[in-house]
Amino acid sequence: MSMKFLLSILSLFILQLFSAQEEIYANGIFGFEENKTQKIFTDWTRVRLEPDVNAEILDSLSTNQQVTILKKEDKILQLGERASNWYKVSYQKGDKISEGYLWGGNLCVGYRNKNGYDFLFGLSKTETRKDKQSGQSFRQNIASIKVLQENTLIDEVFFDTGSGESLSYATFNMESNHQLKDVELTLKAMVSGEACGIASYDQYALFSNKKLIALPQLMNVGDADVYYHSENFIFPNDKGGVPNAFVWEMEEMEKDDNDKEKIKRSSIIYLWNGAYFRKK
Repeated sequence: MSMKFLLSILSLFILQLFSAQEEIYANGIFGFEENKTQKIFTDWTRVRLEPDVNAEILDSLSTNQQVTILKKEDKILQLGERASNWYKVSYQKGDKISEGYLWGGNLCVGYRNKNGYDFLFGLSKTETRKDKQSGQSFRQNIASIKVLQENTLIDEVFFDTGSGESLSYATFNMESNHQLKDVELTLKAMVSGEACGIASYDQYALFSNKKLIALPQLMNVGDADVYYHSENFIFPNDKGGVPNAFVWEMEEMEKDDNDKEKIKRSSIIYLWNGAYFRKK
């Protein structure tokens, strides 16, 4: 076998390996159905002639603009730690209906409406941070919940969220006031992975006097029947609830080498005065 042939095979292998490493997969939370309505999350979202960042800009859309998903394109763009397909959409401004392409990462992951307010949940950006102990840099996705009234932004809260496999799917729900003083309602945003060992993150936000108040983030993760870490809140209207407070509870189980379960539990009471919370 000639050296030239061996070098050709080696070059082809390296090229295939490099190509495989560069392959990008879209985050599941940005998988939007065709012929369904969605809303713009990132203000001044650009609408383009083609599904490409270098394509001609046709228009820009503001937060809360409703669009209809016409087609999910195969092309994927990654910005920071967010990866999404491009989508062909239609939308209406005044009496005019237009079409174009936009990046799915600029759409809401979820949205709700109540009492004249629009509540939107989405991933707004990726930040580069430094680990305090190691000093190494890492990239962190930042999500937020926005509240708008007649398309005017009233308030917004930001919080860290997952990346990669932790962004397989998401939910955004509106709950009651949980009998908390001066709270109109609570919102719960969740992102999660589909595999064992991949954490899910729950973010609650209280809506009180036109303000959003983000509660401590909850994290849940499990690995078959070997390990789990579970966090949740007990609100005043829940069994065991405390008036004018909410309780953070944690339970963690890990099996030792003898297959014996070791369980840890802890809790924190947060007092609520109608405007902010503090540890008891």
